[in-house]
Amino acid sequence: MRLIDYLDKGAARDPAAPCLTMGDATLSYAEVQQLSCRVARALWRDGILPGEKVAVLSSNDATAFACVFGLSRAAAVWCPINPRNEAAENRYVLDAFDCTCLIFHSAYAPLVAQLRAQLPRLKVLVCLDQPQAFAPALAAWLESIPGDPLEQAVADDLVMIAGTGGTTGKPKGVMLSGRNLEAMSALTLMGYPFKGRPVYLALAPLTHAAGVLCLPMMALGGEIVIMPRPDLGEFLRLVERHRVTHTFLPSTLIYMLLQHPALAGARLDSLQCFWYGAAPMSAARLEEALQRIGPVMAQLFGQTEAPMMVSMMPPDDHFNPDGSVARERLASAGRPGPLVQVAIMDPDGRLLPNGESGEIVVRGSLVMMGYYKDPAATREASRHGWHHTGDIGYLDADGFLYIVDRAKDMIISGGFNVYSTEVEQALMQHPDIQDSAVVGLPDEKWGERVVAVLQLHPGRAVDVEEVKAFAKARIGSVKAPKQVEVWPDLPRSKVGKVLKRDVRATLLARLP
Repeated sequence: MRLIDYLDKGAARDPAAPCLTMGDATLSYAEVQQLSCRVARALWRDGILPGEKVAVLSSNDATAFACVFGLSRAAAVWCPINPRNEAAENRYVLDAFDCTCLIFHSAYAPLVAQLRAQLPRLKVLVCLDQPQAFAPALAAWLESIPGDPLEQAVADDLVMIAGTGGTTGKPKGVMLSGRNLEAMSALTLMGYPFKGRPVYLALAPLTHAAGVLCLPMMALGGEIVIMPRPDLGEFLRLVERHRVTHTFLPSTLIYMLLQHPALAGARLDSLQCFWYGAAPMSAARLEEALQRIGPVMAQLFGQTEAPMMVSMMPPDDHFNPDGSVARERLASAGRPGPLVQVAIMDPDGRLLPNGESGEIVVRGSLVMMGYYKDPAATREASRHGWHHTGDIGYLDADGFLYIVDRAKDMIISGGFNVYSTEVEQALMQHPDIQDSAVVGLPDEKWGERVVAVLQLHPGRAVDVEEVKAFAKARIGSVKAPKQVEVWPDLPRSKVGKVLKRDVRATLLARLP
């Protein structure tokens, strides 16, 4: 399956059905199909050959997303560019991924104007909505181009190059094949509830998880409702207005949603599946979500290199057979997907039995082709014949996967391994704490001391000694934080993940 095949499959079910909706405007499947054909023909006219890399730079936008299927129909490779990146990072990505065409929104025209002189490979520039001095608008670029059906032989199975987060240095290009995304889509459709034609609400960036989740929706002829900017009040209104059945939010936005005054009166009965992921979610907040949003919460765990569905926890797995909340399971990441092999490995490459902690490793058709033009990094990530996730975890006797930390975030205090996520889970049970970041700092006595930085719910206050006692009562004195700070907000990545590296750097800079 190519990216375009998901669109064409949905169109075959009902070409007049709504495909992409944003605001009051809707494009039908037939209209998106026709636009994709015109974009493909324009790319060929301008010399973009099969296998060439085409970047799309835009915030969430229906036309920008429709263009993705045009470049797929042209057998080009999609390179989603995160608009929240710094200019230097986007210049690096466009150059390192060998992009020869850039389709961008006018909001980013100043950035493109700044970068284009440094990117000699870029031979085609197109602005989605307004003409620029250096690029035509999409409408003019497509003028006189017919929307007749067409086919183009693909160069190979590479369909997408996605940049890693860049939190540990320069981003690497993750090469994803049609087979990878087909495995992800199959896992989605077989592992989560789908009744009738889905309506999927995309608030999170389409350059990340929210974008590839559109593919299984399209295979069923579903409607994609796109939010151009995050607004949780509007999110709740759109769920009711469009009778949304499926959506995805990172954990941090779900925390904010639970605090939103409109949640109590929102009509959410259309929801079948509310995915959460991208970062560990507090078990206490998850239980609250099950009560206030409904029995529709669904976890997914993956990474760019093995997209989305390494392990899965559908709504039913959040409950015991008698209907009570399965509290002991809420801290897990669900069970490994049925088309994915997941194991726990020690540093010497030995696979560990259930209950023992080690690095989570994965293999199967979900795993990437490799890192673009980086064979050394590819070899490092695929040692012993498994893809190494960099996450520390264990499998329990029932086959549920528990992620206890990122390997690089583990703290060794007094000779004991302290997993920062375990401390964060304990802190998040406190009613005044909205989010937390736990890191290790050098300590003469302990080697490293456990330090917690807290973000509180609006209008709340805490006593740090009471917080230390609260954690100690739940996880013991070794793991409880020795130092607690309250910050107005925590530093986050472009997709909302807390940047512990930045937290630790700030704290280290204050040391004498």
